[in-house]
Amino acid sequence: MEGGRSAPPLRNPTTLVILAGLLAGAVGVAAMTLAEKAEQAVTKRPNSYVPARTLLTLLGRRPSPEAQPLGANWAMHWGQGVLLGIVRALMAREGVRGPVASFVFMNLRLATDQTLENATGVGAPPWTWPKEEQVIDLLHKGVYAFTAGAVADLLSPPRAGKPAVRAAATPPGARSG
Repeated sequence: MEGGRSAPPLRNPTTLVILAGLLAGAVGVAAMTLAEKAEQAVTKRPNSYVPARTLLTLLGRRPSPEAQPLGANWAMHWGQGVLLGIVRALMAREGVRGPVASFVFMNLRLATDQTLENATGVGAPPWTWPKEEQVIDLLHKGVYAFTAGAVADLLSPPRAGKPAVRAAATPPGARSG
């Protein structure tokens, strides 16, 4: 910012983080969707419409448990993943990067799903699911989080003067006070 003028929109750091996050989230959702469809081809597991019923409930509608609105399903599936990508890009911008950051982000993605699904009364707590379903959900969310994380890390360099946060090079207890 020179002379009190703002940076052009595409040079504004906030705009760049948002755009990087939206792209990272979209690529992450695309990878997760491909993984889901490949898994479903092998396991014959049907589509879940919990995302659609969650979205419709959030919008004040009360869909039946049997409802299978595909448009609402895709809107929630893609919308939530794309928007959460902004958080991962912000993490990268603030120096929280790499696989550990993506693991933390995976937990945010899982927590967001479960909070919305259970707060609306549409979903069931994951510990009540069959173990196979728990593993499948963790794997799919991992694909999303690590893919979105890789893209966010690539597109969102750490802010100037902000070193990347990395695991300590020295073992615990070996640091001097």
